[in-house]
Amino acid sequence: MPVYKAPVEDVMFLLNDVFQLERHNNLPGFADATPDVVEAILSEGARLCEEVFAPLNRTGDLEGCTRNPDGSVTTPKGFREAYEAYAAGGWMGLSMPEEYGGQGLPSTLNTVMQEFVSSANLSLGMYPGLTQGAIAALLVHGTEQQKKTYLPKMVEGAWTGTMNLTEPHCGTDLGLLKTKAVPNGDGSYAISGTKIFISAGEHDMAENIVHLVLARIEGAPAGTKGISLFVVPKFLVDKDGSLGSRNGVSCGSLEHKMGIHGNATCVMNYDGAVGWLVGQENRGLNAMFVMMNEARLAVGVQGLSQSEAAYQNAVAYAKERLQGRSLDGPKFPDKPADPIIVHPDVRRTLLSIKSFNEAGRALLVWTALKSDIAHRSADEAERQSADDHMGLLTPVVKGVLTDLGFENTVKAQQMFGGHGYIEEWGMSQFVRDARIPMIYEGANGIQAMDLVGRKLGKDGGRAIMSFFNEVGAFCQENSDGNLKGFVTPLQQGLEHLQQATMWFMQNAMAKPDNAGAGATDYMHLFGTVAMGYMWARIAKAAHAKKAHGDGAAERMDAKLLTGRFFMERMMPETGLRLARITSGADVTMAMSVEAF
Repeated sequence: MPVYKAPVEDVMFLLNDVFQLERHNNLPGFADATPDVVEAILSEGARLCEEVFAPLNRTGDLEGCTRNPDGSVTTPKGFREAYEAYAAGGWMGLSMPEEYGGQGLPSTLNTVMQEFVSSANLSLGMYPGLTQGAIAALLVHGTEQQKKTYLPKMVEGAWTGTMNLTEPHCGTDLGLLKTKAVPNGDGSYAISGTKIFISAGEHDMAENIVHLVLARIEGAPAGTKGISLFVVPKFLVDKDGSLGSRNGVSCGSLEHKMGIHGNATCVMNYDGAVGWLVGQENRGLNAMFVMMNEARLAVGVQGLSQSEAAYQNAVAYAKERLQGRSLDGPKFPDKPADPIIVHPDVRRTLLSIKSFNEAGRALLVWTALKSDIAHRSADEAERQSADDHMGLLTPVVKGVLTDLGFENTVKAQQMFGGHGYIEEWGMSQFVRDARIPMIYEGANGIQAMDLVGRKLGKDGGRAIMSFFNEVGAFCQENSDGNLKGFVTPLQQGLEHLQQATMWFMQNAMAKPDNAGAGATDYMHLFGTVAMGYMWARIAKAAHAKKAHGDGAAERMDAKLLTGRFFMERMMPETGLRLARITSGADVTMAMSVEAF
């Protein structure tokens, strides 16, 4: 059975040495997050994930969810108890406001915990993850009464949440949705329609499920300008906070999926269900985007999580599997063959995954920290800068980390040879589970188009120029000494990113297909540079930690070697991406539809 160990030590290095969390003690909730407290919290979270969540990953995959004749859904054996342990531990409210029962700690810690949970059991982790996204939307756009009614129970974990967007006839193009909302005359609405692909839409782990549903009020404008958001609970809530009658919402069927079998992905039927408007009428997408952006970052975490879990098992196998001899002579002459980890191509594969995992984790922590600043800082300029970062990096985090996370699970599976294709080894589950994050919350091609079509030019290019300036300044300040091997390739990658950006400015306005044809390559070019910047910052902190002489030299040397591998073997891909982008769209768009 696959194993998992949460990378607490690596996370603490990022928080303490690379990003220096204590420098932000002026932000609400950060003063309580001392290094000792953070390590204790994450160690306890790691224990829950390793001992409770991880053992249920394979069994949940095999058993899956079951829809019962009455429309209720039973989750795999052990899932309910594991979720209850998660809720009882206060993990749902780790970074939620104290006024609703949360602990008010930095959301950065919740992002780290999301990685641990998703690595241990992606299907199970989706239930609380979606709830946290729904909480975020209600915090921003809910009325005081809605917050009072739903948030304490959701933060407690007694109630869970979902997001309902997609319908059978429309996916990304939400302007086509048909779910309707008819005013009841008392401030509520009757919601009718069908939603598909609703993760955690029905289950047996919580006493109530709070659905956030996009629908069109009768007479509203066509397209996205006429969409509103509604809160629709599975059970209506009485004035005293107790549960009342069952609402008109039910699970029509479960999707039969490639992966994440332990999560109930439902077709949800709304038959005059009672709902209440969240935010402004016809401004539902604006409200839902709060949840979607939270979800997109969480999905990026999921891409990393499957890469990390698959890598850990691939390394363990490569150290034990005996096959062949090292090219320059036996490394273990006392054994009938050497373990495959001595072979250069095996190491190339493993280091490509490892170097991605560590840089991707740093990128997520950096972005999560920016989210904390954007939401908690009293300095308007600081909030704006952090918000710019979030807008620019969210599609990169979601798209790049899930694309490469999936690729890495396949690479890890390859380490097992034929055994990787056999279900009992568990590697195929990582591959199957890692495939879905590339699709939901906007398929990655959509993320790339969002980056190129919206985020680059937003506010006159303020966010992208800030990124260029920050990375450029780092390169200039650290061009000499022991960081040269990191800064030189980073500088080259940055120049490629700047050239690609300028090419779009010159060639995509008059011919939008140029942007469309190059968007995915641009997203990955951006992601490679961002991860290269993370490695440069990691390397700087590693050298400082070595110089401090606290006994971490061997661990830091391994980190520096991993970073050098990324710079030598991964960063050169920026040149390839630039060449593809600047080839334009002519050939891509030249072929007639009939010729395909």
